[in-house]
Amino acid sequence: MGIAFKSSERATLGVEWELQLVDRRSRHLRQEARELLADLPDLSEDAAPPLRHELMQSQVEVVTGICETVDEAKSDLARNLGRMREVLDPRGTTLTCSGTHPIDDWRDQSLSPGVRYGELVDRMQWLARRILTCGVHVHVGVRSREKAIPMVNALAKYLPHFLALSASSPFWSGSDTGLASSRSIIFGALPTSGPPVNLPHWTAFEEYIETLLRAGTIASIKEVWWDIRPHPDFGTIEIRMFDGIPTLREVGMAAALSQSLVELFDHQLDRGYGLPSPPSWLVRDNKWRATRYGLDARVITDLHGTTVPLRDDLYELVRELTPVAARLGCAEDLDLISEILDKGASYERQRAVVAAGGSLDDVVDMLAAELQGDHPTRAEVGVGDGAGAR
Repeated sequence: MGIAFKSSERATLGVEWELQLVDRRSRHLRQEARELLADLPDLSEDAAPPLRHELMQSQVEVVTGICETVDEAKSDLARNLGRMREVLDPRGTTLTCSGTHPIDDWRDQSLSPGVRYGELVDRMQWLARRILTCGVHVHVGVRSREKAIPMVNALAKYLPHFLALSASSPFWSGSDTGLASSRSIIFGALPTSGPPVNLPHWTAFEEYIETLLRAGTIASIKEVWWDIRPHPDFGTIEIRMFDGIPTLREVGMAAALSQSLVELFDHQLDRGYGLPSPPSWLVRDNKWRATRYGLDARVITDLHGTTVPLRDDLYELVRELTPVAARLGCAEDLDLISEILDKGASYERQRAVVAAGGSLDDVVDMLAAELQGDHPTRAEVGVGDGAGAR
């Protein structure tokens, strides 16, 4: 089985940002994605529209076109956010983004229309019905299919980095889960989700997909929901590990980190260097550490079980990638990582509201204010308390 890969000329960007529709007074989710998209037909009825349904009627996805830079991607997203707010504000609806809604229960949601969603629920049942989650997906262009699988393997090393920086789902159905990211557990329960399978080359990927299709595990390649996957139709690698990201600035950070890593790996392959290819057990263990402890995780760095604080590793990663990001024009976006390490990731900022005496309603208000103001607040309680995985 041959899978055509529409190679990109350079490390172009595409971003998919899943958003929640929230009643400004009650703080609960509103089931009005259908109405929103109907009011914006110019943004939702093209072959590849920038506004799209998600699994639940309380969610909508905003998607960029093919962008050259992080600034271009942010401008694309901001323009469509503005259009949505023009429709939503008079209705008393606001937008938020977090990996899970702090209060609402999946059993109270309405599914979006469409055969694709109905088929997914029919096959996956409870696993699909409870996916009341939001994430951010970043596509980065790759110049040849031969580079795609080595890059996927190398990027798997950074699953904890992607997740911890964006972790925003400590609460599930009104309770603190004790996790930095409950979303990674909820979505990760799907049978073809989770860390990518470590494969040696593109031919092995083709054989893997052919086997799943022949066995009836999947109906199309799009149903392989790895945390990082090749997207042959777009000629990209799609990084799907990010939790729902509350601000546009932080979305820019995620895009800058993704683009810079792919650009670095592209040049290393051109020079004949081998890329890292950590074993599956190490990738899964490190992902769990970030799921549980977020930025306070200690990640495994070698086959002997040596660990380092993830915060330290992130500081070092920013230092390593800054020259690459400068060439791409996204050094300022990448440097937001340092601000997040100082102010706290979203899961820390949310818990800080509760630790200071606030309610989960106040957490929802904070998320709405952050998205509206495009600026993360400071988590005054519990940032960097060292409670990482030992």
